Amino acid sequence: MSLQTLQGVWWKKVDASEKMWIGIALVWCLILFAMMPLWHLKGGQNPSFNTYRTTPEQFLQKVEAFVAAGPKVGEEKGLPVIAPDPKNEVYMLGRLWQWYPALKLKKGETYRLHLSSMDLVHGFSLFPLNLNFMVLPGYEYVLTITPTTTGEVFVVCNEFCGIGHHQMVGKITVE
Repeated sequence: MSLQTLQGVWWKKVDASEKMWIGIALVWCLILFAMMPLWHLKGGQNPSFNTYRTTPEQFLQKVEAFVAAGPKVGEEKGLPVIAPDPKNEVYMLGRLWQWYPALKLKKGETYRLHLSSMDLVHGFSLFPLNLNFMVLPGYEYVLTITPTTTGEVFVVCNEFCGIGHHQMVGKITVE
């Protein structure tokens, strides 16, 4: 096919039905564009969190102090299960290939959950809930969470982090 056979295609008259569909698509794009800031402000889907610079060593010390302070209420696959007081800060870290420690929270109580990674970029996703974001080494994320239903919630890594990625599942139990 030569370029000469396409000559004049763009200058032909556009059919009325094509104009209608182009107009509908343009209006829909403008509606979606206008909805972006409204959804961001009013949608309630963005988790409220703060971010601080830290080092993996500093964050590990905080997590170890949190685990030592307890109270430890059991073990889950060799990891301590901590039932923290809602008044205290709660810590969880991601590292190859685990979320440490497991947590037991109370329904209706508000917690400040501190997260960081020790080694690689990990994804923090609560299954079956819709909370999902990346956890980077060198940053401490502080989420304010209030569990609203009882049961088990699994912390899944959704950023590929190596050969054991599929085993990186933590657990939060809500009573």
